[in-house]
Amino acid sequence: MGTQANTQLGKIKKRLRQQIQSRLISQGQKLPSERELSELFATTRITIKDALVSLETEGLIYREERRGWYVSPERVCYNPLSRSHFHQMMTDQSRTAETRLLNVRTEVGGGEYASALALQGLMQIHVIERVRYIDGRAVLFVENCLKAALFPDILAENLTLSLTGLYREKYGYETQRSRFEVIPTAAPAHVAKALNLAEGQPVMKICRINYKQDGELIDCEFEYWRPDAMMIQIDSEG
Repeated sequence: MGTQANTQLGKIKKRLRQQIQSRLISQGQKLPSERELSELFATTRITIKDALVSLETEGLIYREERRGWYVSPERVCYNPLSRSHFHQMMTDQSRTAETRLLNVRTEVGGGEYASALALQGLMQIHVIERVRYIDGRAVLFVENCLKAALFPDILAENLTLSLTGLYREKYGYETQRSRFEVIPTAAPAHVAKALNLAEGQPVMKICRINYKQDGELIDCEFEYWRPDAMMIQIDSEG
């Protein structure tokens, strides 16, 4: 891209950013189409696409597959160390949360699941797939992977509720320690479909491995976040 094109790209980004930050374009509002924006700024759709992707990286806008571009709502603060469940965290931030169960399956653990759960030999696991919404927008796809032997009859429970609470109330398990890995990555097909993304769009992947009070590893979860939807905030007191 030449110097003139770079200058034009910078001007387009600056103007759109100003419109968003001054609330002339409100949160959740759909932007004009890429064709309309290219006519408005008298430039090519390639340049417009570059500007939009850059603003998406900043978290100011987001894409819905086959629907277009929208102004991002304010990010939620997410503390992975918090013992509060998802719905409570959202309520505390005056946001509306919803969880929908997509799929449940039992299988012999392998691949990434077996590695995260540190499985020794062939063991059955339960995989619970859920989508979580904030203010009506799908922002988080979660795969909870449980060692099946530790959770008899759990699949008969209401799995849209807090699994941490279910572990405590039904099995007496308290999560005493967790280990986290945070990895920016590309959305696999099943995640993209659930979050209305195009396959390969950027997502923030968080792997959380949980241990109960006696130190035994009991489950792991793979969270795939729309990156514009949240910021990780950890407050250490010591």
